[in-house]
Amino acid sequence: MASRTTASGARGGTVLVTGGAGYIGSHAVKALCEAGRRVVVYDDLSEGHRGAVPGIDLVEGNTADVARLREVIASRGVTAVMHFAAWTAVGESVADPAGYYRNNVGGTLGLLEAMGRQKVPVFIFSSTAALFGEPERVPIDEGHPAHPINPYGETKLVVERALPHYERAYGIRSICLRYFNAAGADPAGTLGEDHRPERHLIPLALRAVAGGAPLQVFGSDYPTPDGTCLRDYVHVTDLAQAHLLALDSLEAGGPSTVYNLGNGRPYSVREVIAAVERVTGRPVPHALGPRRPGDPAVLYASSARIKSELGWRPRYEDLDTIVRTAWAWLEAHPDGYAEVCA
Repeated sequence: MASRTTASGARGGTVLVTGGAGYIGSHAVKALCEAGRRVVVYDDLSEGHRGAVPGIDLVEGNTADVARLREVIASRGVTAVMHFAAWTAVGESVADPAGYYRNNVGGTLGLLEAMGRQKVPVFIFSSTAALFGEPERVPIDEGHPAHPINPYGETKLVVERALPHYERAYGIRSICLRYFNAAGADPAGTLGEDHRPERHLIPLALRAVAGGAPLQVFGSDYPTPDGTCLRDYVHVTDLAQAHLLALDSLEAGGPSTVYNLGNGRPYSVREVIAAVERVTGRPVPHALGPRRPGDPAVLYASSARIKSELGWRPRYEDLDTIVRTAWAWLEAHPDGYAEVCA
């Protein structure tokens, strides 16, 4: 694959994508390959799928294994890292904070240690809106106070706070991308969302339509217009493009920073259900239940900074469009990547 160069010098070495066989990571891998970049995926396959990265150099391993990471970085000529490998379930993090700190914080520090020892200077970090907790104002910009109300958000904030120290000591420049709710599937139909178990609202609603378990709605008494949580859904392909822009910025010598990634329009759980019913033409079997611990009532983003500074322009902002791409993937792959690999 061709490398890219700039007037400031050569760039375009191999990008290590940890968690690259997972949902967002695999979409980023596809975008990198389409941009002509060399890629190596590092994934323990606890959440990812080989079928999501066919034909890609895939190394199975854990980010806590510093020696293995150093070997991969050295042997593949890695010059930049995109880090997606993390546990991401809010409720699970409340039940198992020790596991989340060990995996999300410990694993990331292991990766940064390997990068520092091998002098890899560019780091793109998959962060989260969960670090803001209950918002003091909306839309949420990058300057909003960070007060996580669950261990998942706290683990991401711990890493964000560590990164300036790693830059000063080891020269690792970073961009943290704080996602709101990643959703949808590759519009070309080659990639989709296949978690085992599935925890995300849109695929759960679609699976309920397709004959799976009824959707469980966690909380109908929030201080919102219809009593259900409000969230900002951003298409996974748009997230992948943001990672490429962040990579280009750092490789061109740009500074470390953070960006929020969302569409800036909140939708309630009931509105998502309605969108799924419009797209599929079928009712969504669902049941109302109690609130889930660690869930704020309202989260939606201001993404003005990344639009202004990096020129990010989401292409799939409409909720029905997001749902339609997810439904197309599920209809074509009812067994997920098990069918892709068959």
